[in-house]
Amino acid sequence: MTAVLAVDLGKTGCRAAIWTDHSDEPLLLCEGAGAPGLAGLGGAAAAETAVLATSRPILRQWHGTRLAAVSVGAAGAAAAPEAAEELAGRLLAQLSADEVAVTSDAVTAHAGALGAQAGVVLAAGTGAVAVGIGDDGTFTRVDGWGPWLGDEGSGAWIGLAGLRAALHAHDGRGADTVLRRDAAEAFGDLGRLPAILSGEENPARVAASFAPRVGLAAAAGDGAAGEIMHAAATALARSVIAAARPLAGRRSLPVAVTGGLVGLGDPLIAPFDALIAASSLPLHRVPPLGDPLAGARTLAFAGRLPHEASVKRVRHEAIGPSLSIG
Repeated sequence: MTAVLAVDLGKTGCRAAIWTDHSDEPLLLCEGAGAPGLAGLGGAAAAETAVLATSRPILRQWHGTRLAAVSVGAAGAAAAPEAAEELAGRLLAQLSADEVAVTSDAVTAHAGALGAQAGVVLAAGTGAVAVGIGDDGTFTRVDGWGPWLGDEGSGAWIGLAGLRAALHAHDGRGADTVLRRDAAEAFGDLGRLPAILSGEENPARVAASFAPRVGLAAAAGDGAAGEIMHAAATALARSVIAAARPLAGRRSLPVAVTGGLVGLGDPLIAPFDALIAASSLPLHRVPPLGDPLAGARTLAFAGRLPHEASVKRVRHEAIGPSLSIG
């Protein structure tokens, strides 16, 4: 019996699951901490640590099963292809797998959400990126530039905007908002916020942890939070439209949204849907077929899917007989 280990590595969390050649559904799924992103300093090493830590319980349980492939969708891979290749090599050295494939988590999100179908997938979690693939294989990627230069509308972006609004109210530079109280409940003395964020190994993850509070405040009618959520929806819609523009023809293109930001609900999704519907492009929202883990499994082996150009693959010359827990 052979198996495929699929991994979805984000900046906040990491998920890993295993499929055997006799299973249509994952047989075991484990979750762990994410990594700052492959584009960051030491990104490949941090990603390796996160992947191995999350996968270790699976590999222990399935020890003795031949691991045909490891397929990883990792945040930051699109912006740092060299780091993606380095991560693939690191994992191949640690795991007795025949092959390791590493690509962007946005690419695995597209493969999971739309399969081989043309369209746009918005992967919106701690970060945010829109990936479009056309009928002719045309590939577009919009944003995903990380928390300092992009990821507009993402969880980190919303969280930071919420914390800024809290500090504006604290200073008297802006109208009072429930976010001031929420930030104090979440982080303590607001004067320590800069030190808290700068002292974290993954500040984007810390900022993103505040995004649900912004969503709840917006749903309850808080003005500052509502403005932030509308601005986030606008940024995300612009990314989708930009990714779709080179692909658009006469037929309507599907748009799928994946990632933890979907859980923020109507304050974000309702204006996003309205903006997509108002676009001059023929776009329509569809539910995703599957998640990024399913997409990683789909991309485990080289094939004819249009995503292949974005995948870094490494193989052993000699095929190893079984799994190793590293």
